[in-house]
Amino acid sequence: MVAEVLKNLIWLGHAAFLLVSGGKAIYFDPFQLPINSRSADIVFISHEHFDHCSPEDVAKIQKAGTVIITDKTSAAKLKGNINVVKPGDKITADGFQVEVVSAYNLNKKFHPQAAGGLGFIVTVDGVRIYHAGDTDFTPDMKAIKADIALLPVSGTYVMTAGEAAEAALAIKPAIAIPMHYGAIVGTESDAQKFQKLLKGKVEVRILPKR
Repeated sequence: MVAEVLKNLIWLGHAAFLLVSGGKAIYFDPFQLPINSRSADIVFISHEHFDHCSPEDVAKIQKAGTVIITDKTSAAKLKGNINVVKPGDKITADGFQVEVVSAYNLNKKFHPQAAGGLGFIVTVDGVRIYHAGDTDFTPDMKAIKADIALLPVSGTYVMTAGEAAEAALAIKPAIAIPMHYGAIVGTESDAQKFQKLLKGKVEVRILPKR
């Protein structure tokens, strides 16, 4: 089933993804989307920074029934059917099981743990997909179980490629996918380094931007 779910996972650049399952469109951190983007059934927003919580981009995909799942600070910037969550929460959204986990920096000031940044584990057709949000390789991540892990690799504000590789080795997903590069900070070379470090250990897919 991992391969089937992966076919329906689209990287939209930076930390933004679209996952389609059962006719439902699930977005993570929509940012710099084209005007004609598919309407969303669920939108996950990891934290308040402009490249993750973009009201302009949410408006492009929002419809009457769109469910938005995010932290309280981001929620204040948005309108509609908003579910405010925090790390440790477990909810059901439009039939999908969701686990909310923490996302924070250890040695940087950009994402303090107290800010309540989020990562999400969403179960789709029995496959657990983890969107890490903006984070370092934190102790909390060692307890995460995921089949597909979307991990930031650019450094500066998040993990470096090397740190992300360590996180992947701890999580042991079937597939690891690098993100958080090519827009604000980081390049494809970070994704390639991540892939090289995990060769023979964890399968890495570098998705084309669509």
